[in-house]
Amino acid sequence: MHIEKTIQYMVTAIGLAWLGFLPTLTQASVVIGATRVIYPDKESEVTLRLTNPGPLPALVQAWVDSGDPSSAPSNVQVPFIVTPPMARIDPNKAQTLRIVYTGEPLPTEHESVFWLNVLDIPPKPSAEEAETNKIQLAFRSRIKLFFRPTGLTGKADEAPSKLSWQLIQKDGKQAIQAHNPTPFHVSLTEVHVHSAGQVATFDEGGMIGPGKTRIFVLKGQATDAPGARVRHRALNDYGGPVDGEALLRPLAPTSLPSTR
Repeated sequence: MHIEKTIQYMVTAIGLAWLGFLPTLTQASVVIGATRVIYPDKESEVTLRLTNPGPLPALVQAWVDSGDPSSAPSNVQVPFIVTPPMARIDPNKAQTLRIVYTGEPLPTEHESVFWLNVLDIPPKPSAEEAETNKIQLAFRSRIKLFFRPTGLTGKADEAPSKLSWQLIQKDGKQAIQAHNPTPFHVSLTEVHVHSAGQVATFDEGGMIGPGKTRIFVLKGQATDAPGARVRHRALNDYGGPVDGEALLRPLAPTSLPSTR
């Protein structure tokens, strides 16, 4: 799933007379208009549309964090402001979020990544609903916010094809090491190693930062026999899948201790 969504907290639990009753689950329904946000450094702001297709109004809180999902909105220190930070969205209505870069220095030689949080809180139950078994939950979605400096070498949509791949051993398990030489982040959803009639896979997804190396432990067996290839699927700026293929480099003589 391209949008990370978690249950933030239980708003209220009503009418649970005894444990034998299974309550109805009520959840929020706001839809985010993208799975990622790209912020070119020359823009004064970027916008993101939220819609509420549900039958009830919703209260939404929005903020940006630097990668720690447990950080509270009041404690985060990031160079972005989201307005409005809190809004009510009526049924079948929309709300546009404005994300503004406040100008604090960020690296100019590669992208920086942050996370936009959208906390969706359903309304309080009516008096009639309060008499029924009901649990209300607030849901938080987190999507990536990429700050992209002007003049970076290459193009973001070409970055997945620039990855280099090498078969290694990690903690006694077969793994594949991917190196990203570009100034862009590459988000992978799946990796398949095809060699000697066998296929080994990694399907949990992961992101490789600019100039970084990441290791993916494989399911199945693979070899670095001549002609072995890596087929991978990455996400573009719009969250769409982009398939690619590359040659597999020979097995590394030593294993690496950890993933960076």
